[in-house]
Amino acid sequence: MPSQPRLTWQKLTLQLQNPFRVSYGVSATRHAFWLRLADDAGWGEGTIPPYYGIPDEAMTAVWQTAAHHPDPFPDDPAQIPAWISDDGPAPARCALDLALHDRIGRLHQQPLHQLLGLPPPQPLPTSFTIGLDTPEAMAEMARQIPHAPIIKVKLGSDDDVAIIAAIRAARPDVKLRVDANAAWDPDTAVRRITALLPYDLEMVEQPTPKEDIAGMGFVQARVDVPIVADESVQSLADVEALTAVGVQGINLKLMKVGGLAPGLQIARRARDLGLRLMLGCMVETSLGVTAMAHLTGLADWIDLDAPLLIANDPFAGVQYDESYRLHLPQRAGIGAVLEDWFNPGD
Repeated sequence: MPSQPRLTWQKLTLQLQNPFRVSYGVSATRHAFWLRLADDAGWGEGTIPPYYGIPDEAMTAVWQTAAHHPDPFPDDPAQIPAWISDDGPAPARCALDLALHDRIGRLHQQPLHQLLGLPPPQPLPTSFTIGLDTPEAMAEMARQIPHAPIIKVKLGSDDDVAIIAAIRAARPDVKLRVDANAAWDPDTAVRRITALLPYDLEMVEQPTPKEDIAGMGFVQARVDVPIVADESVQSLADVEALTAVGVQGINLKLMKVGGLAPGLQIARRARDLGLRLMLGCMVETSLGVTAMAHLTGLADWIDLDAPLLIANDPFAGVQYDESYRLHLPQRAGIGAVLEDWFNPGD
């Protein structure tokens, strides 16, 4: 009788509540991979937007290799990085990292933050993201979430200033963050941000292309609002380079950096360097977002709204109260479980 596979994966199609537009394009669905260790001993997620250009075959190749790993699964979180290695795309490595951490947490009957010795998670409010559209449509979206205390606005069009003006008029009470998703060159970024400052911005995320770290510093030196790097943060070396040019903050996403082990290295180094830390996510399920929520005791800002953007999230995990604050489930490991309606065979 054939033995059970060491690990398996399943591609999920996520239906978005509304079409989601950023400077790279628009989508009504996204895809995620659910990784399961044998006997459901641990779960992980590997999810990345299409504009990162990572083919599914590159993701699954990492898991095919892991399925034939000569060593047993690690029983200590410190052993996870060596077991996974640095080969393959970051979101594929992230799925393995999360599943292995989840397994160890379940074995020890400890939630991830306790297993990893992290500060207790804080019920911080997340921002809620509004995708690119017309100023009128985006203002209406802002009105439809009257209890959201923080809105993150996707920019990168000729209507950027009109968009922020319309949203500010619709929600004079809200904290506003803007995210250009690398849409501007440095000079354009300085002009655009200067025009937006009268609308009281809390931060500006990734104004310039991800490779242009010097450009990010150029912008930070010329505007009086924190510049927060996102796409530019994929390694410890990136954090060092961003600090050197004067950027004030980073957006840490587990899918970009390969999971909790490298993510915690980056978070702690950012703290040592005096950077402010945002915890972010891709458009991913509650499995991945709940894993990240275990790190909220380290964070200044939270941008973990992906489950609120998805119409068919198959997992239940982190919960949001009426003030958009995150609350972790009291379960071991990551703490995510399947929704009753979801059939894993679908």
